Amino acid sequence: MRKAISWLLTPLHWAFFLTVLLVFHVAQVIARPFGYNAHKRVVDFLNLGVLASLGVMGTRITIDRAYEPPPDVPLIIVSNHQSMFDIPLLGWIFRKHHPKYVAKIELARGRPSISYNLRHGGSVLIDRSDPKASLREIQKFGKSVEENRYAACIFPEGTRARDGVMKEFNVAGLMALARTVPSAAIVPVAIDGSWELMRHGMRPVPFGVRVKCTVLAPIAQGEFPIKELSGAVEKRIRAVVDGGREAAPAREVAVSD
Repeated sequence: MRKAISWLLTPLHWAFFLTVLLVFHVAQVIARPFGYNAHKRVVDFLNLGVLASLGVMGTRITIDRAYEPPPDVPLIIVSNHQSMFDIPLLGWIFRKHHPKYVAKIELARGRPSISYNLRHGGSVLIDRSDPKASLREIQKFGKSVEENRYAACIFPEGTRARDGVMKEFNVAGLMALARTVPSAAIVPVAIDGSWELMRHGMRPVPFGVRVKCTVLAPIAQGEFPIKELSGAVEKRIRAVVDGGREAAPAREVAVSD
């Protein structure tokens, strides 16, 4: 029965999702000449619209943010990565902190709204086949984050964990950001459950998926030696994700922000 409901509702989700992408792509093009704030406001509602499209599938999202990041310093938001929906989720949660992303260059084209925002919204697109050039781009990006007190979002696994099992963190990108954004607070974020949305390649999108995003205690620069920072952040995130997987059958989730 659950799979039948999934197949029945997936076309509605796709229609909602694609409409959001197309409408907000046009809205970004219109808003961008009016300046950064106008463009950012459109992107905030784009993120909300993408998350709202999951409501068609009965997706329940819990945001556990017992810890609030410092308001007056740049942030480096470090998250595990389970699906493409992680990006709008972080974008909405941290919208007051002006989130920007470290993203692969393949996302620069072909995706309405998403590609446009990555190219024009202050994020950095890196070529993973050229590590040296990628580090240089991340360093330039970090300087912009430092100067403007933005939030830099990075997924150190490098690719999605399609089965929900965390991969090991690649330390180079996070270390480069930490060095170039010395006043930033490091904010670990654990995402649990979003991989299930894409476990069938979105054909269908499963009905009734529960997603939990946990914002963990910020880490001040200097709390750990820079070479140990990535390992410390990974350990904190992994404890939540692995614990969530063990407890998943009994978990109750309610939507909150």
